[in-house]
Amino acid sequence: MEINKLVDLNNLRTAPELSNIQVKKLLQELEVNILNTDWITIGIMAPSDSRAIEALKSISKKYSSIKFENLNSINADGSVFLKGNQKTGNVFIRSENGLGEGILITCQYYKDSKESNTFGPLPLDFFA
Repeated sequence: MEINKLVDLNNLRTAPELSNIQVKKLLQELEVNILNTDWITIGIMAPSDSRAIEALKSISKKYSSIKFENLNSINADGSVFLKGNQKTGNVFIRSENGLGEGILITCQYYKDSKESNTFGPLPLDFFA
């Protein structure tokens, strides 16, 4: 399957391997959405808590306005799902088997007239 736009990821259960050109194109499209949103939530499906936290930290490193609290105090065993909320700074993590692998970004809005959009799954190293 050819991945040229964010919408091409919608039906995937796990993030595909992407070329540098694909990452650049998808990142440009994603950044337009992130800059026009009020806040984002991030879901990370990973094989371990350390990989999930590493992926979340890579997003905060890339975007200084996206910060999260208490990353050193969260943990879970085995495959995990991590959820971070930019608006509150809260992060939760739980063990969960049977998930794919990747990052899901949901753009959220204060106005009910704007519908939230979820993009991904993006590779865990997408923002690194």
